[in-house]
Amino acid sequence: MNWLKYALKRLLMLIPVIIAVTFVLFVILSFAPGDVVKSILGDEATAEQIAELKHELNLDQPLLIRYVRYMFDACRLDFGSSWTSGYEILPEFARRLPYTLLVTTLSVLFAVGFGIPLGIASAVKEHSLLDYGSTFLVMLLASMPAFWLGTLCQIFFCLTLRWLPVSGVGSWKHFILPSIILGASSLATMIRMSRTSMLDVIKMDYIRTARAKGADEKKVLYHHAIRNSLIPVITQIGISFAGGIGGAIVTENIFAIPGIGVMLVNAVKSRDVPVVMGVIIFVTIIVGIINLIVDLICAIVDPRIDFAS
Repeated sequence: MNWLKYALKRLLMLIPVIIAVTFVLFVILSFAPGDVVKSILGDEATAEQIAELKHELNLDQPLLIRYVRYMFDACRLDFGSSWTSGYEILPEFARRLPYTLLVTTLSVLFAVGFGIPLGIASAVKEHSLLDYGSTFLVMLLASMPAFWLGTLCQIFFCLTLRWLPVSGVGSWKHFILPSIILGASSLATMIRMSRTSMLDVIKMDYIRTARAKGADEKKVLYHHAIRNSLIPVITQIGISFAGGIGGAIVTENIFAIPGIGVMLVNAVKSRDVPVVMGVIIFVTIIVGIINLIVDLICAIVDPRIDFAS
């Protein structure tokens, strides 16, 4: 049951991480320029109305007291309501989360499905035309910002060729282009990581020994080299998934997908502190759980990994 103790230990480690992240964010939002109360009430609000709303939102309390009260309520799963729109944060987040998870999952599947085979093939056929082509593709994808690539693809595939819808979430076609755009940078990383890891493994002594003994080349690659090269690749998959949730902020705004990215951007623009805090807490927990799952999968693939260490 070492894996269970390890999982519980990692989950408990999320607590100080969440406290540190939320405290820094709370301080930044509290000292950000502008008056959130005046932006809610408008310029014609009286001093009495401003004072009343500040008291209602606890903005007349010291920063540390407001933070402690907020975290105490969050521990009871009470994340409050939006200051500007009035919706309850937890149900709204639950409604938007599936869109973000769907786009992120599809983007990771796209990156893994094309990146790992291409990276492995590039390593096996080192210095070939395939290898040089994949290297060029990695450099190209890594150098293109998501907002520029997304806009370019919208113009070409949606407006010019009319193969895909421009924005929205009406059908499965709406998720094709956002997933590809979000997974483009992950695809480049996956190709590079798979190639590098595979090159390191196939140059090891036990691979040369297996070949010297006359073992079939396919058996050497599939049963020895590929499996041992997957550990850093699996770790990168988890990083790509976690990064995809953050990267979805740009993609969702480009393609008008009502996910948590749009929710967070709108909240930051209006200085809607409860929404920003709630989203960041949820995302931190999700990323922490993803990293834990990746570590457990790595231990299954490579039995040499010891949970007790």
